[in-house]
Amino acid sequence: MNDPSNTTEFPYLHGFSEVEQARLVKQAQIAESTIFHDIDYAGASRLLEVGSGVGAQTEILLRRFPALHATCVDLSPAQLGAASRRLSAMPWLEGRYALQQADATDLPFPPRSFDCAFLCWVLEHVPSPARVLNEVRRVLSPGSPLYITEVMNASFLLDPYSPNVWRYWMAFNDFQIDSGGDPFIGAKLGNLLLAGGYRDVATQIKTFHFDNREPARRKTMIAFWEELLLSAADQLLAEGKVTDEVVEGVRREMHQVQNDPDAVFFYSFVQARATVY
Repeated sequence: MNDPSNTTEFPYLHGFSEVEQARLVKQAQIAESTIFHDIDYAGASRLLEVGSGVGAQTEILLRRFPALHATCVDLSPAQLGAASRRLSAMPWLEGRYALQQADATDLPFPPRSFDCAFLCWVLEHVPSPARVLNEVRRVLSPGSPLYITEVMNASFLLDPYSPNVWRYWMAFNDFQIDSGGDPFIGAKLGNLLLAGGYRDVATQIKTFHFDNREPARRKTMIAFWEELLLSAADQLLAEGKVTDEVVEGVRREMHQVQNDPDAVFFYSFVQARATVY
């Protein structure tokens, strides 16, 4: 889910540390059943994965759809290196994927190179999502399905109310906007796809909602969400978006909520499906 071309200059929210790369793998595992519940690549064989990052989603795609060969593009050499190490350690995937550094707004492939495409947590980070979708459409064959999963950060709720978490979350979203991204792009996928010439556009709202009905999963998600939030702490502190006191408050409040017997975690995101004609 990373698209920066220069890991030292691009203001990517989460950074490129080994800790962050491990978090991306954990994120894919936690969200797999929700993200992939309605994805169907039956009959397809040539997948384009845009913003493939560390290969966390690639492994899931190839495991779930044995007929696929995945061409994975990302702008970050650091993430591609991590993906290579991760996927090459899985001998059952040998020969089923190719990793390539590429700009998603200028893909190095001829028209009709692929018969399906997958983007997950990518468009939120790019300054020109419409250009990305135009390029993806160019390299897909007629009839190809495209699935996009994206954030809708206005949906986040944590109870009991945690003021430092809320201040931090607002700063988190502001920084993403200031960096040219869009933390609310999930709600806009329908318009983007229609404007990009796609057909049969459909969207689904997918939700993580954990309360006393699933206390173990709630605790796991809140602990993971703390990792996600704090992965941006260095960037937010450096930019003056938050203070050390707010960051420490986030740690304290997330710990308190994680151990609250009546805590509620809620977050919705959007998955779109469209077809190329």
